[in-house]
Amino acid sequence: MVPLQAVTPERLAARVSGLTLAEARKVVARVHRGEPVEPSSAVRRSSVDAVRRSGVIPTLEVVAETASGLDPFVKYLVAAPDGARFEAVRIPLEKSGRFTACVSSQVGCALACAFCATGQLGLRRNLEAWEIVEQVRVIRARLPEGRVHGVVFQGMGEPLANADAVLDAIAVMTEPCALAIDARSITVCTAGLPAGIRRLAREAPKVRLGISISSAIATTRASLMPITRAHSLDEVIAAAADHARATGLAPMWAVTLLAGVNDGDADAHALVARARAFEADTGRRPRLSILAFNSIPGAEFTRSPREAEFRAIISAAGLPSHRRYSGGSDVAAACGQLAAKI
Repeated sequence: MVPLQAVTPERLAARVSGLTLAEARKVVARVHRGEPVEPSSAVRRSSVDAVRRSGVIPTLEVVAETASGLDPFVKYLVAAPDGARFEAVRIPLEKSGRFTACVSSQVGCALACAFCATGQLGLRRNLEAWEIVEQVRVIRARLPEGRVHGVVFQGMGEPLANADAVLDAIAVMTEPCALAIDARSITVCTAGLPAGIRRLAREAPKVRLGISISSAIATTRASLMPITRAHSLDEVIAAAADHARATGLAPMWAVTLLAGVNDGDADAHALVARARAFEADTGRRPRLSILAFNSIPGAEFTRSPREAEFRAIISAAGLPSHRRYSGGSDVAAACGQLAAKI
């Protein structure tokens, strides 16, 4: 049985015998509006019967909805039919009535980045495409007003380690009959899987790419991100350069500053050198996003007191940087804190 909220009209028409593409568009639109799939002047009864025999609309249970007391961030702990739990976060944007959905792609994560609570869980399983799409629908259904303007794959898991489901979910998110989210408002954030980065460029060329850099000094990055043992920073940046050339989009490079670990002058200068080389190679300047560390259980790291100095070095080199606000830390909804716990 195909989950109806996770297929495009083209795939539904190909899957259900006798269903025309025009009818499939009507069916998908009704599913995403929360309306029953019923016969009408636009969808024949025989087609509705065929869809009902072939498709289902599974749901996620909202176990907990937790609003931050610090800012308008809201975290959702959801459970799949098999009992697996994972989290999504509603992020407010500057323009009133617009929100970004931060979604998970896996239950847990195998990459074990030292500054991330999800990595402490290990990998339980990949999420299916419908489970990814449904996180956006859960958030949208609970909006007091406004709409989901964008999506970031920055919740639990490594998106490009579950690329099939992530790309299927993106196809539905951007489908006008379904969630109708502009692909340019979707960002896939990765710890650095070169093959996945190149596949993203081929199959979703309008979707933006984010990379967790941690440190532009290879040995420092390796101490924080075990994935570096399999894919060096040089490999990751080469893949990002291919993505930039293929799509014309500048990647976002994220650095979570950790006191005494990756916040030194040498780290800042190395980041500048990498960014300049990338721009010279691709004609696209990476968007540098600097994050404060959010505390997680068991981690020995602390927030860096040198953010201003770090960014000043970048600025002096003629490169802009963005201080990313990561909200909801009081309810463990901020970057790096998602661990599927109430």
